[in-house]
Amino acid sequence: MGTNNFYYNELHENFGLSKKITAIIKKAEKAITSEFENIDELSEYNQYKVIKSMQECRISETHFMPTTGYGYGDEGRARLEELFTLVFDSQDALVRPQWGSGTHVISDALYAVLRPGDALLSITGKPYDTLEETIGFSQDNPPQGSLMDWGISYKQVELNAKGEIDIQKVLDILDESKNIKAILIQRSRGYEWRPSISVYDMQEPIRKIKERRPDVFIIVDNCYGEFTQKIEPSIVGADITVGSLIKNPGGGLAPTGAYAVGTKNAIDLLSYRLTSPAIGREVGSYAATYLPFYQGLFMAPHVVGQALKGAILASYLFEALGYEVLPRWKGEREDIIQCIRFNSDEELIAFCQAIQQASPVDGHVVPVPWEMPGYMHKVIMAAGTFIQGASIELSADAPITPPYTAYLQGGLTYAHVKYALTSVISQLNEKGLISI
Repeated sequence: MGTNNFYYNELHENFGLSKKITAIIKKAEKAITSEFENIDELSEYNQYKVIKSMQECRISETHFMPTTGYGYGDEGRARLEELFTLVFDSQDALVRPQWGSGTHVISDALYAVLRPGDALLSITGKPYDTLEETIGFSQDNPPQGSLMDWGISYKQVELNAKGEIDIQKVLDILDESKNIKAILIQRSRGYEWRPSISVYDMQEPIRKIKERRPDVFIIVDNCYGEFTQKIEPSIVGADITVGSLIKNPGGGLAPTGAYAVGTKNAIDLLSYRLTSPAIGREVGSYAATYLPFYQGLFMAPHVVGQALKGAILASYLFEALGYEVLPRWKGEREDIIQCIRFNSDEELIAFCQAIQQASPVDGHVVPVPWEMPGYMHKVIMAAGTFIQGASIELSADAPITPPYTAYLQGGLTYAHVKYALTSVISQLNEKGLISI
């Protein structure tokens, strides 16, 4: 106990951390040791997979070199896409800095496989807010350039009471609506209070869909889910799996970009949307070094493991403080996001502001709710990140509407998440919003 007291005194004297709260967190860590061990095993497995794939691709320093102009014969780009193909157990891949976000690559995937008169079916309920304008939910006056503006209709199937894909409803709709040509599966919950979708849980629905309608393209939004399990959606039959490089697979190092992996046919179609027909994947230079994309992928399994540990700790602590959390600290995790439901907008805003103040970048900035493009409600975002908007780094965001739910994600190091949670609990306690 003497050693612990010395440690707590050092944290208090050097960094101003509450000795009482650091002791609470130390006690919590002992309770969640077995979960941390599971995460370590997962990270090791995925790390070995990435290393083996890099060795098979014979990655060398020459692949980090930049290119200019059209980018014909860009070996770094080609080898990076070969690497993603192996790591994600797919037939083909596109990995491009020209995609500005996860929403961008999802949008391109939808436009790549859908044509006027076709229909899109989401089988995990309402997609993330930023896709609303892409789909064009308002059929009376769809946004210009949206799928509905191009004569592509939309349907959705809610998850069942257990939070699983309602495969019978999906099959019934596929029988009724022969114009459905693409199915969207969103692994992460977005701003919904629901479980994330496991790759294992989408395996049987994908198999049954393909048996019934082999002509339908299955597109998986994999954002926040990469390396949280041992397998990825390509291996269970997804035609296109997409995600952002400033989330999990960039390992906190990729400065921009997104990826798509899947079947050769689907990736070919996507390449024509990325550039143009007859050109496809053959162009697209990058005048900066490819090094952070390769090194980021190498670091990704470890960084995702750090983020998962931080999420488990946050879940344990806030459940102990009396808040509703999803997922709970013990059990499977399918993405890096931790939901915490607060009692008021005051608590929610204070939480996000405290996360920001614990950031290494812009820690002096105070975030406030604002009308963010692509979102239905005012949103508060705490993100003091090295890469703008990189949600593999510790961040939190929340729509300011009941029920007041914060979505905490990321953390390049577990120590940073731990430090942030110590600061958050301290500030909430000082403001009289919680009692410890």
